[in-house]
Amino acid sequence: MALQIQHFFDPTTSTLTYVVHDPKTLDAIVIDPVWDYDAASGKLSTKSMDPVIAYLKENKLKPHYVLETHAHADHLSSSQLFKNFFPNIKIAIGERITEVQKTFKTVFNLSDVNTNGTDFDLLLKENEILEAGSLKIKTLFTPGHTPACASYLIEDALFTGDAIFMPDSGTGRCDFPQGSAEALYNSVTEKIYSLPEKTRLFVGHDYQPNDRELRFQTSVQEQKEKNIQLNATVKKAEFVRFRQERDATLSAPKLLYPSLQVNIRAGHLPAPENNGVSYLKLPLRK
Repeated sequence: MALQIQHFFDPTTSTLTYVVHDPKTLDAIVIDPVWDYDAASGKLSTKSMDPVIAYLKENKLKPHYVLETHAHADHLSSSQLFKNFFPNIKIAIGERITEVQKTFKTVFNLSDVNTNGTDFDLLLKENEILEAGSLKIKTLFTPGHTPACASYLIEDALFTGDAIFMPDSGTGRCDFPQGSAEALYNSVTEKIYSLPEKTRLFVGHDYQPNDRELRFQTSVQEQKEKNIQLNATVKKAEFVRFRQERDATLSAPKLLYPSLQVNIRAGHLPAPENNGVSYLKLPLRK
């Protein structure tokens, strides 16, 4: 199969969304789609999602799943909106999402959030092979950025979410609740770097350091040789020390609170209140 991979970039959140499909059968999946949200006005829009839908329709693709690599803290997921266009599509995520749900149900005091993962259509187990028509997707748990991060291996292509970025950008931060630099080091060195060196890696974000052009595809070999934070020569203690010191200087993502409240609900908004409006909470800190 000559796997076809189409990327979509949201410059506001530096997020990559991918559509992966088999050109013979037209079976497809979508990975990490964005739902645009303006924090100042509370307005939602589908500007980022619309080209994805158009691409699926124009190419007559048959999307079976939206796969989430994790509960994103920097953008809202538009996963549920795909059901308006493809009623049979299902939303899937790694089964450890329940740990994140439990944490943030407490953080936001959310009485209506299920912590058993049932808001998602499918919870994926580690090393499970998910079949989407002719596509076969292997789930690799790659925790560290969050405890529930997963990467998806399809043939020779791995979609890494926020575990690792382009070589000049390093790795994901590890300072969210239950994040762990030690776990991320193990995820990258023992799972991602254990794949064949020619394995293509497709990252979840590209922050375009030094205003360079967009890049989103690398390889295991390139990462092992050139990743500025975690190449193959970096020892665990060195990486953990660097990551902890670096994370201590980082500001919270701008859409942290709205994103998590939607994304732990599998892309559902909170239930409307008696005036028909949904609300997001903002915890105050003294």
